[in-house]
Amino acid sequence: MLDPSSSEEESDGIVEEESKEAMAPQAGSRISPSRTSESSGGLAPSSSSRSSARPTSPSPSAASEEKEDLEKMQREEEDRKKKLQLYVFVMRCVAYPFNAKQPTDMARRQQKITKQQLQQTKDRFQAFLNGDTQIVADEAFINAVQSFNEVFLKSDRVAKMVQSGGFSANDFREVFKRHIEKRVRSLPEIDGLSKETVLSSWMAKFDTIYRGDEDPRKAQQRMTASAASELILSKDQLYEMFQNILGIKKFEHQLLYQACQLDNLDEQAAQIRRELDGRLQMADQIARGGKFPKFVSKEMEAMFIEELKSSVNQLMANLESMPVSKGGEFKLQKLKRGHNTSIIDMGQEDENTLSKSDVVLSFTLEVVIMEVVGLKSLAPNRIVYCTMEVEGGEKLQTDQAEASKPTWGTQGDFTTTHPLPGVKVKLFTESTGVLALEDKELGRVVLHPTPNSPKQSELHKMTVTKACPDHDLRIKLAIRMDKPQNMKHCGYLWAFGKNVWKRWKKRFFVLVQVSQYTFAMCSYREKKSEPQELLQLDGYTVDYSDPQPGLDGGRAFFNAVKEGDTVIFASDDEQDRILWVQAMYRATGQSHKPVPPTQVQKLNSKGGASAQMDAPISQFSGLKDADRAQKHGMDEFISANPCSFDHASLFEMVQRLTLDHRLNDTFCCLGWFSPGQVFVLDEYCARNGVRGCHRHLCYLRDLLERAESGAIIDPTLLHYSFAFCASHVHGNRPDGLSTVKVDEKERFEDIKERLRVILENQIVNFRYCFPFGRPEGALKATLSLLERVLMKDIATPVPPEEVKGVIRKCLEQAAQLNYERIKEYATIEGKKREMFEHPVFCLASQVMDLTIQNVGRLVTPAKKLEETIRLAELVIEVLQQNQEHHAEAFAWWTDLMVEHAENFLALYAIDMDAALEIQSPESWDSFPLFQLLNDFLRTDYHLCNGKFHKHLQDLYAPLVVRYVDLMESSIAQSIHKGFERESWEPVKSLTSNLPNVNLPNVNLQIPKVPNLPVPVAGLSVNLPQMPSFSTPSWMAAIYDSDNGSGTSEDLFWKLEALQTFIRDLHWPEEEFAKHLESRIQLMSSNMIENCVKRTRMAFESKLTKSSKSTDFRISPTLCTMFNVMVDAKDQSAKLCAMEMGQEKQYHTQIDELIEESVKDMIQFLVAKFVVILESVLAKISRYDEGTLFSSFLSFTVKAASKYVDVPKPGMDVADGYVTFVRHSQDILRDKVNEEVYIERLFDQWYTATMNLLGTWLTERMEQQLHVYQLKILIRITKKKYRDFRLQGVLDSTLNSKMYDTVRNRLTIEEATASVREGGMQGISMKDSDEEDEDDD
Repeated sequence: MLDPSSSEEESDGIVEEESKEAMAPQAGSRISPSRTSESSGGLAPSSSSRSSARPTSPSPSAASEEKEDLEKMQREEEDRKKKLQLYVFVMRCVAYPFNAKQPTDMARRQQKITKQQLQQTKDRFQAFLNGDTQIVADEAFINAVQSFNEVFLKSDRVAKMVQSGGFSANDFREVFKRHIEKRVRSLPEIDGLSKETVLSSWMAKFDTIYRGDEDPRKAQQRMTASAASELILSKDQLYEMFQNILGIKKFEHQLLYQACQLDNLDEQAAQIRRELDGRLQMADQIARGGKFPKFVSKEMEAMFIEELKSSVNQLMANLESMPVSKGGEFKLQKLKRGHNTSIIDMGQEDENTLSKSDVVLSFTLEVVIMEVVGLKSLAPNRIVYCTMEVEGGEKLQTDQAEASKPTWGTQGDFTTTHPLPGVKVKLFTESTGVLALEDKELGRVVLHPTPNSPKQSELHKMTVTKACPDHDLRIKLAIRMDKPQNMKHCGYLWAFGKNVWKRWKKRFFVLVQVSQYTFAMCSYREKKSEPQELLQLDGYTVDYSDPQPGLDGGRAFFNAVKEGDTVIFASDDEQDRILWVQAMYRATGQSHKPVPPTQVQKLNSKGGASAQMDAPISQFSGLKDADRAQKHGMDEFISANPCSFDHASLFEMVQRLTLDHRLNDTFCCLGWFSPGQVFVLDEYCARNGVRGCHRHLCYLRDLLERAESGAIIDPTLLHYSFAFCASHVHGNRPDGLSTVKVDEKERFEDIKERLRVILENQIVNFRYCFPFGRPEGALKATLSLLERVLMKDIATPVPPEEVKGVIRKCLEQAAQLNYERIKEYATIEGKKREMFEHPVFCLASQVMDLTIQNVGRLVTPAKKLEETIRLAELVIEVLQQNQEHHAEAFAWWTDLMVEHAENFLALYAIDMDAALEIQSPESWDSFPLFQLLNDFLRTDYHLCNGKFHKHLQDLYAPLVVRYVDLMESSIAQSIHKGFERESWEPVKSLTSNLPNVNLPNVNLQIPKVPNLPVPVAGLSVNLPQMPSFSTPSWMAAIYDSDNGSGTSEDLFWKLEALQTFIRDLHWPEEEFAKHLESRIQLMSSNMIENCVKRTRMAFESKLTKSSKSTDFRISPTLCTMFNVMVDAKDQSAKLCAMEMGQEKQYHTQIDELIEESVKDMIQFLVAKFVVILESVLAKISRYDEGTLFSSFLSFTVKAASKYVDVPKPGMDVADGYVTFVRHSQDILRDKVNEEVYIERLFDQWYTATMNLLGTWLTERMEQQLHVYQLKILIRITKKKYRDFRLQGVLDSTLNSKMYDTVRNRLTIEEATASVREGGMQGISMKDSDEEDEDDD
């Protein structure tokens, strides 16, 4: 504790100077010096200035203002006095607690987040998102932080919660952890990286972002210091805390501390005994006077007195159990008795009487031998040493020293039970004789120290022996005798009594505390551990007295008086008498405070002028401090009788101020007191008899007032206090009190109703009172408390239906409130955005004229739909947050939360219906709204197919059916028109030259189905022609094909987009969903069938019109038609896939149709190839043997070859055919996407043409082939065989019987021709690589 002496002179001077100018407003009242000086300073000039002027009556307003100021000053002064008196009581509770201790099991409170810290946190997270930090993070974590920043940190609910002091840094961390848990769980599994590791890593990054550039060590130190201050506080910290709570100045505390002797535990224990005695006397007065409080029943009055006495006796027992001696070696006897003899059973008197053996003292002595002076007779080199002993104890010896320098400085420690021990110190020298058995004693000294003896070293004359010639032998030593804790005072007194000390004689007395309520005045003789006589001070009253005639000895008299007995004491000086009276006054616990005679006060004021005052001044610090306190106006607070105060109102005041202090500190307390505050309040209640019910009623009232003003109060705390009060009011005695006051019951009922209203309001506003489920468990505790509040009494539980009805009503109101809030938020957000987007806003001259109200009138159906979709997103967000953060609290009332959600959605349905009503019937932009709502509702177990969900289905089912009908008509007409003007160019060649098409703004990632044109109302739809070219680049995500025709690609894209659209609707009703799916699939089947038939017809027509010679080339259009078939087969598998019955057969028919069409197309193409080969064979048929043309041609060639180089006839025909075949094979292989079709085509092509060659040769079996025919056929056959083998035609097909026939015939013909004139000129059927190279 700080020493007030440093500020004593300064404060004294200030008060003295101010007191000269102070003017009391009224007699008998005292105003604080500062305020009185201000008031006097303000009034003095006015009176002096008016003294010379004509007296005028003051105006009524001025007089009333002066009166109000004076009354205000008086109220402030009364409040200051009340707080000072209250602080005195609190100081005593802190200084000597004997009922309570600081709890160590309370939940540790976290540091609260301030508005500045919230803004700083927002800035740090925004800096991370902007990339201004060095924190490395992946995209998933950045998205999580972005969502946390938008949803949580920027929430108005969080800002309000921070403003009310209900958010801590731990709350931020827990919300983020819950926010990311679902995200982490949804991430794909990674080998070697667990989800827990990812979660820990993300939390570490969150902590780094939250901490920013702050040094983590400083933050840890600050947290440690705050946590320590939150747990256990020292007395000095408690004093300082309540100085701040009650507005006490430092110098006032110092004055009160010294004057109350708070550092003197004996004085504090004596004060407690006096207070308890006063409370017992007050109980007796109430019993005698009949001034009882008003109870709910008359029988409680007698019980009230018993409770008062029982509580005091309990406090006495608690005080009795306090240890008198800390660390002593003996155990004190604990007497189970009260102090006031009026309520003690006289039959127990002998049992409570002390015996001599009950008084046990233990002393510690330190004997330090310094040196011996006057030792001259011994030779300088002789060895000397000293021994020391306490009577009845062990003997100790110092080190050896030479006689020329007999100094030691040796300390010996002893313990003894003798208040007047005998200490013997002897001086020895070593004997030099051979036969000497013992050393030679030179001298000794025997001392009888007391705890009051001087502690410093002194010279004592020794008693020398006959063998020592040094008669002036002295020894310097110090004896320190410690005072045990249970010895309150000691010294020599003269005493005379009736039953003890019957002879007037000077004796050594010790005031011993045997227990907290038992003191004894004991007289001792030397070397005795038990008292010779003792006086038990119970019931005695000590006071100063005048000198008694006839008693010789002693100068300052005082006595101890009891009924039938008086013991007279006298000391040798006045100071000793004052100390004895003070010590005995504390021991007796008497209410009368002895006051020294007037001459003693005068003597003390002269500061030691008398020779009698040889005691240290510090022993009279209590009197000095009391004088200082009296001078500063503190004496009335110190000397006030605690029993005369209304401690119920005082405690109400200190508890209210403590709560205000607690709610304004740096901790997120939620109304919970700190351990130190709980300790002081507990001690105050127990010490001053504040009823537990009153305490908790006041606490509840204060908490409810704070909750009504916006503070966050823990419902668990409210539940605890409410349960205590309810238990007390209904007679369950939670604190041992059976009596119930009328005002307690009335206040309880009032608070119960207030609490019910507040709880219901909190449940209605659960999203705003407990945002994001914070404080943790608060909503659940609120519901539990509401159930407790609805109980009629303590034993009968409230019917579940009643609780359910109350909560249902609250949630109905909550749905209305929540929807109004988000609708207001969406409206403001939309109007602000619209203001910025409006072109008028860009004109500076008209900005001031454009208001939110004016913009609100510019609402189009599209804008209304956009706002409705935005509102739907907010509705879903609210419901998701309710499920995530609040569903656990309503676990017992899940059906009520479902009703709440349905009510909430029903309110939204009104606005949704209104927005959809104004939409154009031909607009399909509202489907994203359905998908948004349906995707949420179908995944919610409770809301799926609920009222709102069914309403949504009923609303959109006609739209879906109508949309599908129109799309079917549109697609059918697009097929008809498209195939009529189809160019059959592949889409790739069409779109390669198109400009880049930007991806359309597709809401919610729904594939955008082309809008339909406006139909004639109520009539058939007359649709214009759809675009003929197909998928631009942005459609590739839906339909990945680019080799079909424009019409087919457009068809397949529309069908797949439509089917994807229907599938993405996720229609919740199974029957209707199957109907939609079946209809789309059947429609797709019909459309694909039409497409296949049209393509087959076009293919046949195209081939019919093409050339029949080797000039024929496979055009890309024919390949496109093949690809259309390929795409049709692929799309039919996806678009027409059905599972059962007739639908499956229908799908099979489509496959069969496609296969038949492909087969026909291959046959058409093979027939075309056969016709071309026939044209080649027709050309070489002119060389048949026996024809005129053959003979003429042979003669002409032979004659001309003698003069010029004539080209080989017929080789151009063979080369043209081979080129045609190879070109056709390459185009088909490159352009047609289906390998199976190519292989089938090549097989049939090879077989048909080879059969044709065989047939042609068979027809000329009897004829010999012309050499030119042979050359052409060999070349065609060999090249055909090799080319088709390279294209993958199987050997079984290549080496058919017909091929073998053709090959054998040509080989025979080759052998025949080789012997003719001219030969084959290198052309042969034999396989030869060189020949191949030459031919190539």
